[in-house]
Amino acid sequence: MADTVNSLATRVHELLVASLTHGFAAAGTAGLQDVVARAGALGPDAAWLAAAGHAGLAGMAVARGQADQVLFHLDAAVGAGFNDCVALHSPPVRPLHGDPRFRALYQRMRITQADLDEFFWLHGEMQTMSREAQTASVDNIGRLDTGVSLLPQAPMPTREPNTPGVLITRLDLAATQTALRQAALKAEFLRSSGNTSLSLIDDSWDLPRAQRDAWHADELDSRRQQAAEARAFVERPGADTTLIPCPPLGSISYPG
Repeated sequence: MADTVNSLATRVHELLVASLTHGFAAAGTAGLQDVVARAGALGPDAAWLAAAGHAGLAGMAVARGQADQVLFHLDAAVGAGFNDCVALHSPPVRPLHGDPRFRALYQRMRITQADLDEFFWLHGEMQTMSREAQTASVDNIGRLDTGVSLLPQAPMPTREPNTPGVLITRLDLAATQTALRQAALKAEFLRSSGNTSLSLIDDSWDLPRAQRDAWHADELDSRRQQAAEARAFVERPGADTTLIPCPPLGSISYPG
C-alpha cells in the first residue's frame, strides 16, 4: 500500500507510543529513520513528518547524551519545519543552550503568537495528563469493585495552525495520551480481574465495600472527564498570526 500523509502520521504516532511505553532504547532509531525517508518521497506536504522523525531522533539522542546527534537531527528538523521553541526549553535540552550550533538553529525558527499559545498548551497538557495518571493510579489502589476506569483526555485542538510544526507537537501529545491511557487500562484490567477472582473464592469478600468503591470511582471518573473537557484549548481572540522569531533563548519557562 502506498504511503499517504495520514498513514505516515499514524506510523509516527505508533513509534512515539512505543518509545514512551518501552523507552527510547527499546524502540530503536530504525523506525524514525524510515519515516524520514518515506516522508521525503511524499514531497512538500509531508515535510513536517520528516521534521517529526528528526525531532524524535533528536529526543533519543538527548536521552543517550549524544550532543552531536541531537544537533544534527534538530538542524534537519528545523530545516523541515520544526519550530517548537517551547520543547527546546525543556529540562533535558537546556544544557545545549550554550552551544553556538544550537543557538544558530534556534534563531532560524519562526513562529506566530497564535501557534506559540498552542505550543504552551500542548506541553502543559502533557504534564497535566501525566500528573492525572499518577493521581488516578493512587486513587485506584485498594478498590474492591470490578469496574474499569478510563483515563480522560482533553480534546485535541482543531484550529488551523499557522505553521506545520504545531502538527508535530500535536502528535507528541496524542502519543502521550495513548501511552498513558494504555498503561492505566492495563493496570485497571489486572485489578478488575483480580477482584473478580477473589470475590468468587473468598467467602469473606466485602461486597458492600465493593459497591461503595464502584460508586466512588464513578463519581471520580465523572469529575475527571469534566475537568479534561474544561482544559480544551481556546484560541485567544486576536492572537497575532504574523511570522516572527521565536522568543529569545532562555526566556521561556517550560510548563509544569
